Amino acid sequence: MSTAARAKTLYVCSACGAESPRWLGQCPGCNEWNTLLEQAAAARRSHRAGSLVESAPLERLADIQALETVRYDSGIEEFNRVLGGGIVPGQVVLIGGDPGIGKSTLLLQSLAAMGASRRTLYVSGEESGEQVALRARRLSIDSGSILLLPEIQLERIAATLAAERPDIAVIDSIQTLYSEALTSAPGSVAQVRECAAQLTRLAKQRGIALVFVGHVTKEGSLAGPRVLEHMVDTVLYFEGETHSSFRLLRAFKNRFGAANEIGVFAMTDRGLKGVANPSAIFLSEHREDVAGSCILVTNEGSRPLAVEIQALVDSAAGGNPRRLSVGLDGNRLAMLLAVLHRHAGVACYDQDVFINAVGGVRIVEPAADLAVLLSICSSLRNRPLPPKTIVFGEVGLAGEVRPAPRGQERLREAAKLGFTRAMVPRANVPRQAIAGIETIGVDRIGDAVDF
Repeated sequence: MSTAARAKTLYVCSACGAESPRWLGQCPGCNEWNTLLEQAAAARRSHRAGSLVESAPLERLADIQALETVRYDSGIEEFNRVLGGGIVPGQVVLIGGDPGIGKSTLLLQSLAAMGASRRTLYVSGEESGEQVALRARRLSIDSGSILLLPEIQLERIAATLAAERPDIAVIDSIQTLYSEALTSAPGSVAQVRECAAQLTRLAKQRGIALVFVGHVTKEGSLAGPRVLEHMVDTVLYFEGETHSSFRLLRAFKNRFGAANEIGVFAMTDRGLKGVANPSAIFLSEHREDVAGSCILVTNEGSRPLAVEIQALVDSAAGGNPRRLSVGLDGNRLAMLLAVLHRHAGVACYDQDVFINAVGGVRIVEPAADLAVLLSICSSLRNRPLPPKTIVFGEVGLAGEVRPAPRGQERLREAAKLGFTRAMVPRANVPRQAIAGIETIGVDRIGDAVDF
């Protein structure tokens, strides 16, 4: 395509929205540096003076009938759980994760499972057709029903989607696509935004379910403009340690299901397999009770999980104590140590404190506070907690132990796993005892550490 035939472009400031016909180092509107980004200029429409635009018809929200959404079975139970029950026609999903963590593997397995009843398309922008075929053969999946398109030009991909009308299409990855309307390189902010916007519009118009594979930055966030996450219906992240075979698929946004839902997978030589009992992989097997270990029942979406919290407290060398946490918020650890000193009389100011959530899981809910503090006290005193004990509860700055949501579900999960004792906030003690588990309620952190 000649340069003369290209659509006009302009440069928009990402800070203030000011527009410029050419790139400038400094925005003339807000004087910020390096904030002008290229994007396609909207076509100007001529309107005759005095012309009127008809208003759109209005509906009362109460009169609109909410119908049950039809979903496609992805063929993978854990994937369905994270999506909210399956893939909705016209849904646009963005899935990100570190390189090699299993994004393409999961989607290829899902397309193969859906191929028996759905028309599937795999658009590969990073690998050739031969490379995709080798991976499918290595995973021993039936790829006879998967249509493959090795292409990175947006216009050709859009034309293929409109002509073939697949039920679901995977774009691997959105950062490799480019549009002829822009002169910037593939992967730039303008290209990612323009390609995602046009494909999303096409998916909604044609009822095609789209899955975008997204790259991540070194900080772990999705590469490209933040508007990409707002544009799609569902945002999923693949998490996991490189040395571990277990992977977590976490939903951070979902317009068709619950957010913060997780799916647990195990990476095998035949691809990703769903884990039926994920609590088992987050619990270490100790032949005898050890100091510094505490079992937490955390809540991930609609699923309670038992996770082992390990602490190691040792004398600091050189008078500069270290605080290190893996899988937990380091700033919250510093706050909890101050609460432990002030309201329970347990001082760690001359001790190195190391905290780890076993299995590579990341815990963000404050209900882990009590388990963290009890594991620290256990390690500091070199005294194990009572056997078969689980703990959960939030600790406030005043030393109070606050209730955690969905406490009874956590207790039932603990009883199912064979735990016989639970130390929980007093407000979470059930009115009717749960069979097989003794529940002990605490109000203050000072009462909890006297185990």
